[in-house]
Amino acid sequence: MPRSDEAEWWFNAVYEAVQSIPYGKVTSYGHIALLLGQPRRPRQVGICLKHLPTDTSHHFHSGNVPWQRVINSKGMISHREPGSAERQAEALRQEGVEVDVDSMGDFYVDFARYGWFPEHLPGEEPLDSEDEDEAE
Repeated sequence: MPRSDEAEWWFNAVYEAVQSIPYGKVTSYGHIALLLGQPRRPRQVGICLKHLPTDTSHHFHSGNVPWQRVINSKGMISHREPGSAERQAEALRQEGVEVDVDSMGDFYVDFARYGWFPEHLPGEEPLDSEDEDEAE
């Protein structure tokens, strides 16, 4: 089923934002949503990444969108399907990110060390409060 224009925009915006995450860094689903101006849509960020094509004939695909760099707000790799958390942990380890495993078998990344939480996406100008005051 084809996506609406709004849904297509959202998927593409998520993929472009995720491409901005530097090698060896991680961020949260919620932070990507916040950067896109939709702080209440972290689950929708996850849905976009879940549906990221693997086929390289698509403009955005798992080879050019570093899906592995997005984890939950607790620093944990989310379990989606069997083996997915292990695969994501291994992809992060290949980038030099330390991934710890707790007694329950959950995978964690230290946000203090590997977190990427800019106030705006690279290349975007933040709103200047002085400009906002002048516009009023």
